[in-house]
Amino acid sequence: MPKGEGKVIAQNKKAHHDYFIEETYEAGLVLQGTEIKSIRNGRVNLKDSFAKVEKGEVFLHNMHISPYEQGNRYNHDPLRTRKLLLHRREINKLIGYTKEQGYTLVPLKLYIKNGFAKVELGVAKGKKKYDKREDMKRKEAQREIERAFRERQKL
Repeated sequence: MPKGEGKVIAQNKKAHHDYFIEETYEAGLVLQGTEIKSIRNGRVNLKDSFAKVEKGEVFLHNMHISPYEQGNRYNHDPLRTRKLLLHRREINKLIGYTKEQGYTLVPLKLYIKNGFAKVELGVAKGKKKYDKREDMKRKEAQREIERAFRERQKL
């Protein structure tokens, strides 16, 4: 199965708007107790989350996984820092990228693949305001072309 395949649970749509995505990696998640049940129910938010390399390991910060309704005392902290599972050479590449000025690690989507929760992690470089405007203009022009094409097909 290619990277990013499987049942998509959550996507970070804002990431493509705010960043240029240079490269993507697939990473597993270290979860506690009822977190996987909440993920399977789709109670996840990637909006303000980011990844950081600390002491040779990659951690995901600010990913919100809502507590499981039937979890009672076994529930988890919704915003806890979660460890990502990557190969050593991938971590070394990410260390090199993050040491460069302007690069950051952003989770793009969370999905379930073969029963395991996976995160697609993107190496991202921030966009300037004029880049965002240019992207919006390009998307609007593309929509206009498609709209005109559909109108022409109807005739």
